Amino acid sequence: MLARAVPRTRGLNDPAMTLRGPIYACLALLLAACGTLATTAGRTTMEAKSMNSFTVIAHRGASGYLPEHTLEGVAMAHAMGADFIEQDVVLTRDDVLIVLHDLYLDAVTDVAQRFPERQRADGRHYAIDFTLDEIRSLRVQERLGDDGRPVFPGRFPRATGVFRIPTLVEEIELIQGLNRSTGREAGLYIEPKSPAWHGEQGKDLMAAVLGLLDDYGLANADARVVLQSFDPDALRYARDDLRCGLRMVQLIGENSWQESTTDFDFLRTAEGLTGVAEYAQGIGPWLPQVVAINRNGTSDISSLVRQAHQLGLFVHAYTLRADQLPPPVGTIADAVRILVDQADLDGVFTDHPDQVLQHLPARGLP
Repeated sequence: MLARAVPRTRGLNDPAMTLRGPIYACLALLLAACGTLATTAGRTTMEAKSMNSFTVIAHRGASGYLPEHTLEGVAMAHAMGADFIEQDVVLTRDDVLIVLHDLYLDAVTDVAQRFPERQRADGRHYAIDFTLDEIRSLRVQERLGDDGRPVFPGRFPRATGVFRIPTLVEEIELIQGLNRSTGREAGLYIEPKSPAWHGEQGKDLMAAVLGLLDDYGLANADARVVLQSFDPDALRYARDDLRCGLRMVQLIGENSWQESTTDFDFLRTAEGLTGVAEYAQGIGPWLPQVVAINRNGTSDISSLVRQAHQLGLFVHAYTLRADQLPPPVGTIADAVRILVDQADLDGVFTDHPDQVLQHLPARGLP
């Protein structure tokens, strides 16, 4: 079955849900991020479980402040103290792994203006149809919706044109370099996008990702790397056939998204979770599958986290955004309190890692 190219951009209240230069840009962003971090010293105190174990994953980098999946966004997320930085990975026509959330280039680049005749029948310009050199020529912008308007209007201005799509090698080397120079270890949280779809195009995406990680010594059980996928067959393939020893996370979406042929409703049952525990160490549910916010501000917590914990699975939910909170949730601090105190999550993907960290009192500054 053809996997859906990309889900909607989702949030807590969404009803659907060789390093390139210029080097000075990354340095400036790092300094700006450090200035932001200075404000987090006065953290709130919550009567809750220890936050030392709560994992903060920078969703596509510091995507609340800079365009998603850019090296600049990665640098800022690292400076903000994120525990892990997420990489969505696809292949180019010449078999280079690039970091891009969608299978196609339209939502975050100027590809339609640069290559107007290269779209497929559905009107999309797929990354797999372009060489790395061609993709290097594109300018990356804030994500646009199908109507051509920014999905998040208040974020980074669209017209700057200073950002590019990075390769997975570049992100690995940037994160490893920052880990060395800062002494603080940020991990990789990698999702090979739609492995079955890549297979239909004649490419083994999972093998390519794990092969590259192995080249960097990051494919073993001790590596600070997590492999995630909506496709359980892809995770089983990685575990059984490719002998992957990394921690694995079964992402859980909604069946209507058609991320894979998986019945996500079944995965959320006790029987389904028991099956997940046979090949994965964690699950990654959509936040509304964990907690429902009522109009009066109260929260209804599902049994999903409790059931997962009983099977030894950790739970990292997606995606918390400071600029996309349900109206009854007044602040990001309120949202964090709900997710930690009430939902008992082990971690969260967030566009705003600094703001989440600010409200985890036991964490301390990075």
